[in-house]
Amino acid sequence: MPKNDKCKLHNREQRNHLHAAGHICVLKDAFMYESPAEIATLTSTDKFDAALAIHLYKAGRLLQGSRIPFGIIFGGTDVNEDLKCTEKRQVMGAVLEEARFAVAFTVEMKELAAAEWPDARKKIYVQSQGIKTTPSATFDWYRFLQNAGIPADTDSLHLFLLVCGLRRVKDPLYLVEVFSDWHRRDSSVHLGIIGPAVDPVFTCEVKEKVKRAAGVHVLQELPQEELQAAVCRCCALVNSSISEGMSAAILEAMDLDIPVLARNIPGNAAIIKHKETGLLFSTPQEFVVLSKSLMNDPIMKKEIITRAKDYVKKHHSWEGERKTYQDLVLRLQ
Repeated sequence: MPKNDKCKLHNREQRNHLHAAGHICVLKDAFMYESPAEIATLTSTDKFDAALAIHLYKAGRLLQGSRIPFGIIFGGTDVNEDLKCTEKRQVMGAVLEEARFAVAFTVEMKELAAAEWPDARKKIYVQSQGIKTTPSATFDWYRFLQNAGIPADTDSLHLFLLVCGLRRVKDPLYLVEVFSDWHRRDSSVHLGIIGPAVDPVFTCEVKEKVKRAAGVHVLQELPQEELQAAVCRCCALVNSSISEGMSAAILEAMDLDIPVLARNIPGNAAIIKHKETGLLFSTPQEFVVLSKSLMNDPIMKKEIITRAKDYVKKHHSWEGERKTYQDLVLRLQ
């Protein structure tokens, strides 16, 4: 794709990488569109030259039969969950056949896709997410706590932050009951759930349940730089997802020197080595045990933080990700 050509894509970081190479990029949300015909009209009217879609099913299905060349970035739930549905699997196979290339965050993700669609193996590239954190220097932590109804006595406060889009696959309610019981025994511990209301119906469910759970709070969504500043002040970053591709929130916490407690699922275990770069739990009860060990063992906490930071620097280079996408987009000429 020549420089200054227009590319439609679905992720802010990839957009930044392509902007830096001189391409004009427009970010669109796949949820705003229902059919390939709508995307065909958009690409024709606005004279797009290429597209880059994140999620083989949700975004990829909209590019079937596209007049412009496109690439795909696997989201995680596409190859981890949607593969189990016959109808979705057929659509994804057709999309992958048309795509010029596909990107998987991990070797495991590539192998899952290649096992299902062997002919596509050579066009699937592995590129882990690149991380670059820029926490806000002006973030008002005390006002943030006040707005959430969390006591602002920061000497004794232990706030655990669960950062996720509110939808079922992220399972934000997984720890609510056990955390609330823990809070009743230790009022210094609080769990904050923060992220966009991706599924409005489920978001209402979450808010209703949390209302009755002492020590658990649904927090107001924050811009990225403020969210990173909030993560910097929390006790630990929590991930309780049923399925993950590669959690940017986990990697950002590692980069920000904050320990991570994550559910032991393949996507999380691919980036966290238990008790070395983070802590993996398999039950809500184990989460509490591990959280207490983190709070009571500052040496272990410091060692985990140091190793996690080194891991991100070594394996999740933002510059490396930028070069990969700048090279791959040339295949869309």
